[in-house]
Amino acid sequence: MKNVAVDEAGGQAAFTFSKDTVKNKSYGLYYVNLKKNRKILVSGKNFDQLHKGWVVSTHGKIFFNKAGSELYFGTTPKPLPPLKDTLAPKEKVRLDIWTYHDTLLQPQQLVQLKRERNRSYTAVFYPKDSKLVQLGNLKLKEIRINPKAKGEFSLGFDNRPYLKMTSWIGQWYSDVYLVNRKTGERKLIIPKLAGNASLSPNQQYVAWYNVQDSAWYAYSVKTGKNINLTGKIPYPFYNVLNDVPNMAPPYGMAGWTKKGMLVVYDRYDLWQLNPSSATAPVNLTSGNGRKENIRFRYVKLDKEAQTLPDNMLLTAFQLKNKKAGFYALTMKSRKLEKLVLNDFAYNRPLKAKKAPVIIWRKESFRVYPDLYVSNLKFSDTKKISNANPQQKNYIWGTVDLVHWITFNGDTMQGLLYKPENFDPNKKYPMLVYFYERYSDRLHRYYSPRPIRSVINFTYYASNGYLIFVPDIKYKVGYPGASAYNCVISGTQAMVNRYSFIDRSRIGMQGQSWGGYQSAYLVTQTDMFRCAEAGAPVSNMTSAYGGIRWGSGMSREFQYEHTQSRIGGTLWDKLPLYMQNSPLFFVPRIHTPLLIMHNDKDNAVPWYQGIELFNAMRRLNKPVWMLVYNGQPHNLSRRADEKDLTRRFQQFFDYYLKDAPEPEWMKKGIPAVDKGRDFGFETGK
Repeated sequence: MKNVAVDEAGGQAAFTFSKDTVKNKSYGLYYVNLKKNRKILVSGKNFDQLHKGWVVSTHGKIFFNKAGSELYFGTTPKPLPPLKDTLAPKEKVRLDIWTYHDTLLQPQQLVQLKRERNRSYTAVFYPKDSKLVQLGNLKLKEIRINPKAKGEFSLGFDNRPYLKMTSWIGQWYSDVYLVNRKTGERKLIIPKLAGNASLSPNQQYVAWYNVQDSAWYAYSVKTGKNINLTGKIPYPFYNVLNDVPNMAPPYGMAGWTKKGMLVVYDRYDLWQLNPSSATAPVNLTSGNGRKENIRFRYVKLDKEAQTLPDNMLLTAFQLKNKKAGFYALTMKSRKLEKLVLNDFAYNRPLKAKKAPVIIWRKESFRVYPDLYVSNLKFSDTKKISNANPQQKNYIWGTVDLVHWITFNGDTMQGLLYKPENFDPNKKYPMLVYFYERYSDRLHRYYSPRPIRSVINFTYYASNGYLIFVPDIKYKVGYPGASAYNCVISGTQAMVNRYSFIDRSRIGMQGQSWGGYQSAYLVTQTDMFRCAEAGAPVSNMTSAYGGIRWGSGMSREFQYEHTQSRIGGTLWDKLPLYMQNSPLFFVPRIHTPLLIMHNDKDNAVPWYQGIELFNAMRRLNKPVWMLVYNGQPHNLSRRADEKDLTRRFQQFFDYYLKDAPEPEWMKKGIPAVDKGRDFGFETGK
């Protein structure tokens, strides 16, 4: 006996069972009516109730719907018998064949191999009628079943026609089908959908966001027509900060109401849309989000709820000053009540199932995220944990939200962390760190701990450093120049504004996408006394056609459509690939550079670090590269994390604090001494 399921009322059960004793046995699916002591072999003798050549999958989940009227299980084509292994290892051929016919690259297929071998296809058994319906198949692999849903429809998703193009477009498309669970019939209702679709609880409409015209739509199950729900609303429902060469995604949806209305988000507010378009859209938060620059989002307190409650709890985030908290919204009257809004970050609260009590965390850079309980109004708050009592024994740093104007005239935000016991009359060294937009993390708490790849703000502040973290706004085709525009203008603004920054002792650190920009910036400026570039792409022309080994995907998509932001193919945009590649400007580098690039990096091929290191080494420029053996993009072993933390500090302290130079920097560690001499000593 294997998989077992019992319905919610406790009157029905199902399980898989096999009498076979062989290793690769086949299991039959049994249904049992516990009240009538009735047992049915659902799959039939020799699986004759299933598709020919198919069997019950032991990897598929077995479950009843909430009403107990439907039993779901998985089926699969009968697996081939294992090959007889009579060859010695040296006689075996180990080969992957890559062809242009493959919808997914071979590395991606190998990453997904176990999942595909264990894939099951949804089937449903109706105990009352002893009827079995196969819903999923090789052409429609994904059927989304909601056990609590009423009605006879579900949605099916087929991404097969678009799999090949994911290698270069970076967007996952699917054809969406309306599937009748009673008959197995399916109807194509949304071709080539980018994103998700949602079936209304009353099963009258299917809602989705169309990236082509940036509008929310509803499909009428009754009429088969599509209805544009937001075309007349004068505000965008796409991410207005999207700065990658791809269609902007939506802000998302909150859900459906009991009356079948759809609730979606713009950048600030919640909108109620009538999927029949019989009534005009309603701004549930009355435009207060846009007026006060606050982003409102629904908090689902009841995990089992299928529809939105009339009285909703909303998160609130003030986009300009980063205050956060919660509001209460009564949908019917559109009454909006502020409950709490202050200089903290909050996690999503959890509600007791049978009481109006919630538990939540709040934090800031100086306040540990302990647990609190309160009522739904956030009054009568009690702190119920003290998980970090030792912090009171230490002096902590602070963080400020800062603003400046870039060379291009944009107003940007950033964070400036200050040391403990900060004295504005002293001079402090400063580290500059960056990754996309970071300022929304103003109130994030960072425990001092060994690092995986990125400097720990609390640790460096406690060791007498300032840390400046600028936001970056990108222009498609010019990611390097965009980083220069924001990072260098921001650093200059901080130096000009604050006399406590020692302008002769500024360092820089970045990892991954930030590591690329760190490597690029040292080819464009001598502002930094030293820099670290973690897992950097140094040559976009060679990185473009590589593999992201963690997923097995080609890297093409990220240059053409996502984070790398070139916006075209290598052959169409070759000058931009070269212009944004640090490798082609290595002779300009005068900044000592530390690189970390591990030999099992699963995101950025480590030969990218090697190319940069070899170029700088040939030109006799100060460069070091840390290669943690067997480690991925970010370190995963505690010993390596502690080692990296120490080397980072020694590197930055040497250049920015005039600390003694450690042996690993001064002379290096020969391979014959690997594992015996770590080179941390100074003054030899």
